[in-house]
Amino acid sequence: MNVRRHLIPTVAVAAALAALSACSTDSAAAGNTGKFDVVASFYPMAFLAEQIGGDHVSVTSLTEPGQEPHDLEISAKQTAQLQESDAVLYLKNLQPSVDDAVSQSEIKTKIDASSLTELEKHGNEVGGHAAEHDDHANGELEGLDPHIWLDPVRYAQVAEGVGKAFEKADPDHAADYKARTAALVKKLGALNTEFETGLKNTDTKVFVTTHAAFGYLAERYGLTEEAINGLDPESEPSADRVKDLEKMAKADGVTTVFYETLVSDKTAKTIASDAGLKTDVLDPIEGITAKSRGKDYFAVQEANLKALQSALGAK
Repeated sequence: MNVRRHLIPTVAVAAALAALSACSTDSAAAGNTGKFDVVASFYPMAFLAEQIGGDHVSVTSLTEPGQEPHDLEISAKQTAQLQESDAVLYLKNLQPSVDDAVSQSEIKTKIDASSLTELEKHGNEVGGHAAEHDDHANGELEGLDPHIWLDPVRYAQVAEGVGKAFEKADPDHAADYKARTAALVKKLGALNTEFETGLKNTDTKVFVTTHAAFGYLAERYGLTEEAINGLDPESEPSADRVKDLEKMAKADGVTTVFYETLVSDKTAKTIASDAGLKTDVLDPIEGITAKSRGKDYFAVQEANLKALQSALGAK
């Protein structure tokens, strides 16, 4: 699905695996800790592992805070971390270099989050009245949308699958994993209820984002996401797309163009200025940084809800 496929050559992965002995000291944080060692591909996966594993796990993320996860090119050190760990938790097709390294590693427990829920094809307009006038989609925009963690219901489904995988891989702590998974799923259920209630009555159901990260969230709560750049957060929109967005914003009562913290806000602010709209942050939670409106997934989702309520005119 990822439209920017920075694939590393197979030989590069093989070379990285061969370098394992040279990297073994550096990768100590990811393996041989005396705990259930988990390598996670990026923040939403690491958060699940930490919430479910608690004190029984040691979690290492391949994507550093502030790094755009789509752009990750896995290093020899990180490949060695995979090899020395007990499990890897990743989202297939989001980070091709991770997919290559995982497929060639000998790690016993490989947990693909995309297999634990249902993914859909999304273009640059998702939900609500999208079918009425979405004639902009093309082959580049029609891949499977990976942003399942932004929908609390789908994220809970993934959490349940991860919990079961942990129970199987580390049976000595199965009871704790089961209990922590149940607690996390309950908390995600409460978050889902907050979104349902908070977005039920609004002046408009349409919101504009820099890229199509919020399609599942839009569908879940009866909204329409209009994305400037489709699934690629850094592509440039066409002049026709910009004109269509400005026309749509006026017709649908859109007040705000949302941008995100890990990608330039230049395009969003230009379109907002030309159309007389405001700008605000809607965070896809691909990583937590000092700019994030919260210190973890739940806090940032709460901030996202408030931003949407303000932009949509919630009553």
